Amino acid sequence: MKNFENKTELSSYVSALKGNGSTIGFVPTMGALHRGHLSLVNSGLEENDLVVVSIFVNPTQFNNEEDLIKYPRTLEADTALLETVSDDRIIIYAPSNEDIYGNDIQSQSFNFDGLEHEMEGAFRVGHFDGVGTIVKRLFEIVNPDRAYFGEKDFQQLQIIRKLVELHHLPVEIVGCPIHRAEDGLAMSSRNARLSSAHRDVAPFIYRTLMSAKIKFGTKSAQDITEWVHTQFKTEELLELEYFIIADITTLKPVKRKSTKKSYRAFIAVYAGDIRLIDNIALN
Repeated sequence: MKNFENKTELSSYVSALKGNGSTIGFVPTMGALHRGHLSLVNSGLEENDLVVVSIFVNPTQFNNEEDLIKYPRTLEADTALLETVSDDRIIIYAPSNEDIYGNDIQSQSFNFDGLEHEMEGAFRVGHFDGVGTIVKRLFEIVNPDRAYFGEKDFQQLQIIRKLVELHHLPVEIVGCPIHRAEDGLAMSSRNARLSSAHRDVAPFIYRTLMSAKIKFGTKSAQDITEWVHTQFKTEELLELEYFIIADITTLKPVKRKSTKKSYRAFIAVYAGDIRLIDNIALN
């Protein structure tokens, strides 16, 4: 397995591979890899000759300094996990802050046609500027044919699609289904930081989303939203930050349902000091 820490060396290596006709998939991660990440890598290996996996905890997309400090960094374990998938078709890029940003660690400002102001954007100011900055730089370094993102971060997925559209980036964005534990909890690197009590109750999030999906057939978005808030009042270990039913194209909250549009329910919940997000397609 090839490992790179320097962007110039990685770019040259990938360029030579593409010059020989190889196709390159790309899975950007912040490390602390789990089966959800591996599902993205496997999708990339099915559609490309090789897959680059970046492992970089990006400082510009954290609006909480403590969250950045506590974010797990497990490069050795991540490498070992990737080796169980493939030893010769995966390239790891694990850069330093300096390799990515030089001496200027700050975000570029982006306009994603308003997508950045909804949901996560409303609660994490500047977050999507950080996401756009790092993803654009990684695309320029790796120059992949296809890049793979999980639908757990559906708003991020839509924003990256908009980034590619607005900046005419030559990469195909592939959205992949949410990978879940057997009890329904969406896979996340943050799950490893949950206490045993919070981990036991966390599947309540997905069960609530499933119930909301059923109710969507007969109930209004407002009725469902009120019901979800009531449900979370019964779970003292979980604190609901938001529940929103939104149009998947604009990400704006739905006021009146239309049979011509597609909707998803989005949720953010605190389990102690760990913030968990999830979503589900409704129609």
